Amino acid sequence: MAQTDNKKFFENLTGAGKAIAVLTSGGDAQGMNAAVRAVVRMGIYVGAKVYFVHEGYQGMVDGGDNIKEATWESVSSMLQMGGTVIGSARCKDFRTHEGRLKAAHNLVQRGITNLCVIGGDGSLTGANLFREEWSGLLAELVQQGLIDEEAAQKYSALHIVGMVGSIDNDFCGTDMTIGTDSALHRIIEVVDAIMTTAQSHQRTFVLEVMGRHCGYLALVSALACGADWVLIPEMPPEDGWEEKMCQKLSTRSRGSRLNIIIVAEGAIDRHGKAITSSIVKDLVVQRLGFDTRVTILGHVQRGGTPSAFDRILASRMGVEAVLALLETTANTAACVVSLCGNQSVRLPLMECVQMTQEVQKAMDEKRFEEAVRLRGRCVSYVLFVTFSNFNVAVLNVGAPAAGMNAAVRSAVRVGISEGHKMFAVSDGFEGFRKGQKPCWPSHGGCPISRVRSCTSTPPAGLMCALCCPLWSPACLLQLCEARSSYEEFCIPLCMLPATISNNVPGTNLSIGADTALNAIVEFNSVMDKNTNINFLGMTQRYLVIKTDFIYQLYSEEGKGVFDCRKNVLGHMQQGGAPSPFDRNFGTKIAAKAMQWITKKLNESYRKGRVFANTEDSACLLGMRQRAMVFQPVVQLKDKTDFVHRIPKEQWWLKLRPLMKILAKYKISYDVSDSGQLEHVVLNRPKESEAMAAI
Repeated sequence: MAQTDNKKFFENLTGAGKAIAVLTSGGDAQGMNAAVRAVVRMGIYVGAKVYFVHEGYQGMVDGGDNIKEATWESVSSMLQMGGTVIGSARCKDFRTHEGRLKAAHNLVQRGITNLCVIGGDGSLTGANLFREEWSGLLAELVQQGLIDEEAAQKYSALHIVGMVGSIDNDFCGTDMTIGTDSALHRIIEVVDAIMTTAQSHQRTFVLEVMGRHCGYLALVSALACGADWVLIPEMPPEDGWEEKMCQKLSTRSRGSRLNIIIVAEGAIDRHGKAITSSIVKDLVVQRLGFDTRVTILGHVQRGGTPSAFDRILASRMGVEAVLALLETTANTAACVVSLCGNQSVRLPLMECVQMTQEVQKAMDEKRFEEAVRLRGRCVSYVLFVTFSNFNVAVLNVGAPAAGMNAAVRSAVRVGISEGHKMFAVSDGFEGFRKGQKPCWPSHGGCPISRVRSCTSTPPAGLMCALCCPLWSPACLLQLCEARSSYEEFCIPLCMLPATISNNVPGTNLSIGADTALNAIVEFNSVMDKNTNINFLGMTQRYLVIKTDFIYQLYSEEGKGVFDCRKNVLGHMQQGGAPSPFDRNFGTKIAAKAMQWITKKLNESYRKGRVFANTEDSACLLGMRQRAMVFQPVVQLKDKTDFVHRIPKEQWWLKLRPLMKILAKYKISYDVSDSGQLEHVVLNRPKESEAMAAI
């Protein structure tokens, strides 16, 4: 490992002499294949032998052809495949001592002492038990004459690293598990489709989604589609919920032609009684007389290709898992690779498992508030409403980005709930100057049209706060600089990052970037079906996207070997319905911004007027590694390349070496963010700096 300027690089990372086995266990989840691919290729890249364990723990117990050495080519074309190509099975044999003894023998025969397990808390708990028993199992194998003392000494320690593959996002210690985002895609696709037929017939739809013990899918999908009611196991409704729900639905029906209710399959009331989708349907029909239908999504949530988020998450986690295995010692505890904000972290496996089990224990004992607290920030985000009475405006500047409507909707509704009078400014600063105030629907793009120009001078006194998704701090900086001339701009100003290019300084993530990535991934998946590349030169088509030089290069060099096609995606990357990630991100970040604006308004209100002229009264709200942070826009000036409209440092460029490694290029890899084992912390980061996980 080389170290330069406090940055760590693996110049000649070696896994020579090591053998790594990778298996998937428990329920399948989209993105598992991407994780397997990353483990295999990173392992081979550093010189280790990597083995597939087919059919999960059952394959480890049975041995034979179930444990096969992997090659670089054996994981080709699996990144975009759903499920797990190496199979998964629930194994009763591994739960017995005899089964684990067989598994240990099969691993020792192949020299495997590093195990990467992709699964849920049950699978990871089994792996840790296997590790704890390892020395005893080897001693038994020696006594039975199945291995010799030399082998027992050589393979005396078993190292375990876990990655959580679960669509339910039910594992404590990580903000997102592999497969969750893809499952949300399946749910939102169904909800968006159902809403058209529901509106046509003025129907109420009750959708049941997976989540026997965890309501994440139900809660976030309800947030992403604007559902009228949601029922999850961690937050059972108070007694009398039936009347409250029906009252809500009847009020909503006056201005809408449909109602959407989302129910987690494990939803219960305060007394532990199950609340099923059929119970909810009968309740709506009997009390309101609404035409009501039930849709149970079932295993469709596990199916289909993984989303862009899950492919990237699984690839990052797979590489981190191999790094963790290479750095382990005999005394290193089993760890799990987790996601905190936008950063991969390593946490003690059993700390996470124990906290996950504590959640279920709290629910069983009807300590629901405790269960929510233990579940972490992915579920426990709560709006603390304070009542004020100010005028707050929302406007958009620059190019459109999917998810902006979700942000505007959230800002407006939270603002109204806090007692503000909300204004929507049409056509950016030009509309600001003219005083245009429209309404907006809930679709992609942004109907409060965005105008790129930032030169118009807005009239004084139109508003008391501005929530403004922009390309960069440029526009907000101009408003700050104008405060000396226009006292009306001495108000709280908050900028939300919204651009498909993800090039806003001060934040790792921008509204719209995830939707654009999924548009590109979906396009490539379609084209891959029509692309046949044969490296023996027998058949021939090669797809190149956008770049003229590369297209011309391959066209010339590939004559007689393969054909070239060029496709330019263009503005389709800005269109379409926003992804669940962008809907969720936009909703939460805007709610957080509106709370900040309310706080600043109350702090700066003196003698009947608002006067906010401090540096921290004009901020960008962005995700910085692990936390959502309000950063004064003037402090971002030195971090911005205004000529090229990019941050001077872009975190995602660190993914480029990772991409090259997984494509078999030799390159230095910055692993500064990788490091020591951390510990599970319930309240990280502080409430003042953090928000719900994305």
